[in-house]
Amino acid sequence: MNHSSKQVTAPLDCDNARLAHPLELMPFFRRWPASTRRDLLYTLIWNCGLGTVLTVVDVLVSGSERLVTGHWLPMLLISNLIGYLIHFGHLLANAVSGGWPRRATGLPRLVFSIVLVGGSVVLGLGMGTALLNGKGFGQVMGNRSALNQSLVVAAVIALMMYLISRSAEMRVAQALEKARQQELIASTARLLAEARLRALQAQIEPHFLYNTLANVVSLIGPQPAKAQRLLERFIDYLRASLAASRSEEATLGSEARLIAAYLDVLGVRMGERLRYRIEVPDALRQFAIAPMLLQPLVENAIAHGLEPKVEGGEIVVSARADGERVYLQISDTGVGLGSTMSAKPGGGVGLSNLRERLRSLYGGAAKVELLENQPCGMTVRLMLPLNASPTSIHSVP
Repeated sequence: MNHSSKQVTAPLDCDNARLAHPLELMPFFRRWPASTRRDLLYTLIWNCGLGTVLTVVDVLVSGSERLVTGHWLPMLLISNLIGYLIHFGHLLANAVSGGWPRRATGLPRLVFSIVLVGGSVVLGLGMGTALLNGKGFGQVMGNRSALNQSLVVAAVIALMMYLISRSAEMRVAQALEKARQQELIASTARLLAEARLRALQAQIEPHFLYNTLANVVSLIGPQPAKAQRLLERFIDYLRASLAASRSEEATLGSEARLIAAYLDVLGVRMGERLRYRIEVPDALRQFAIAPMLLQPLVENAIAHGLEPKVEGGEIVVSARADGERVYLQISDTGVGLGSTMSAKPGGGVGLSNLRERLRSLYGGAAKVELLENQPCGMTVRLMLPLNASPTSIHSVP
């Protein structure tokens, strides 16, 4: 008959576990979070179930044929009186004592349970008997023999209820601890995926930095205007990259700006060998994604798609919403399959690492596809849920 006013599905402390309803011994009844209405309903189910079991036992012992009117209905009345006396007794005790029954453990908790349950059993039996026999409550309770029997029954039921309640609380506590462990494992997996990404970024960016600065130095003398333009684009890229690296969550618009700054730098360096388009509709600019989810794919497309190709090619970064999904695509006209998603260190994030990162961020709600373009090149397509943000992840230095 014990109840809880807190949600069982949320991360709980020991107090919550001690307030578990006896029905929560069964996993089926742990599906719904605790609430006043739920606990009242659970108490009704518990009372009726207990009354039915006691009725069957009574009929088997007495051999009576009047199952419904002679046994079941009276037993349901008495069991519900007792059950709701215990239920509201817990509410009253918690309100008066500032929640002491939630915090009590050991012997004080046992004594409290025996007094509450025992008293409720005696009162419930007395009230039920008085109603069924048409007698006054005082007259029923004045019967010494009946009172003694009620006290014995009350003590036995109180002990049983305490053991059942403690068992339910231990089950809930174990379930909560298991959930905490699973959440910790999932969080560790997310952090590991992010750490791998940062490690790969740390290998990629120094090469990009050194190559860009070397190009600036080489252009200062013969082409100072081009050197200045390259340096300005590089500053824009560093500013966008620094903001992205410090963010726990980015938007598609901020990722598009970062990619544009990166491609601007490469455009100055590669000249006509690099052409690009970024097609992100305004409606999706605020769509939340994980930081630097797309840029490694663009870096791969450049390093392993366009750079090996003498005439270079084009990169198209696009986004569109369709139903409950957002489709993000990085397409190139490079050398094609076998190069774009290279897993070599410093050469870009591998397809398996990308899938692992998406799984850690979105669970099974996100997918990645690798498509071969015609007549040449590759497309990496990410399919993300439209109405779900990626799991918040702290940036890994």
